[in-house]
Amino acid sequence: MNAAISVDSISYAYGEIKAVNGISFEVARGEIFGFLGPNGAGKSTTIKMLVGQLVPQAGSVRILGMPVRGHSSEVNARIGVSFEEKNLYLQMTGEENLRFFASLFGIKKLDVRALLERVDLSGRGKDRVASYSKGMRQRLMIARALINDPDVLFLDEPTDGLDPVSSRAIRAIIEERARAGTAVLLTTHDMNEADRLSDRVAFINEGLFHAIDTPENLKLKHGTRSATVRVRVGDEIVEKRVPLDKDTVGDGLKGAVSDGEVVTIHTEEATLEDIFVSMTGRGLA
Repeated sequence: MNAAISVDSISYAYGEIKAVNGISFEVARGEIFGFLGPNGAGKSTTIKMLVGQLVPQAGSVRILGMPVRGHSSEVNARIGVSFEEKNLYLQMTGEENLRFFASLFGIKKLDVRALLERVDLSGRGKDRVASYSKGMRQRLMIARALINDPDVLFLDEPTDGLDPVSSRAIRAIIEERARAGTAVLLTTHDMNEADRLSDRVAFINEGLFHAIDTPENLKLKHGTRSATVRVRVGDEIVEKRVPLDKDTVGDGLKGAVSDGEVVTIHTEEATLEDIFVSMTGRGLA
């Protein structure tokens, strides 16, 4: 793997509470990596160690081959971070926010209009951020994270609480960056979003990893596929559930339809949330 992010056995504790406990993983260039778990699972602490806001108490982090510890300036110049909207200045316009943050990177020439257009805010750049909806602020945060054309992008709950149109716009930006070779690490507790976007996902709970794999492989290895068959028997509709196991599916379907006329057949597969709960014993709320 051509690793953009390389994490080796990092740990961090707040007093007696072990927030992160010896986790390791890599993220390749051009990969979208979903970091999944409920609040308090260790996601935020891990990200803070990856971007240099916290120093691991054990283990090490490399970004683009550089140790984060001791190379914070070089690393920060090549990463983009979108965490909390409170990092925006509400009384400044969208354009003013982007120019201000560009100045922190030493970027003197920034095509602000092109950047705003990229996140579908081209008509609102001169408006104060205080007047923006939550979705618009999220998109401005993404634009802020793209100011330095980063090689690695860290996104915390990028579509949380957004309407479908805003969510779709942000997903398109993430996918565009990945196609361009940017490594994207996103944290979320929305398993449907992770399934839709991520090349691979990691399940974290109580500071430990429970699985790292593609969404499809996780569902194949740990999920149970089934079919719901609705059959007309006389004047009644009877619903039967049939496991889609390769060794028994034929007999199961034959048995389900033997009593009457098939009305509908719907196949179902386990969701990432189903698998997370079965592995950790904990939901995502």
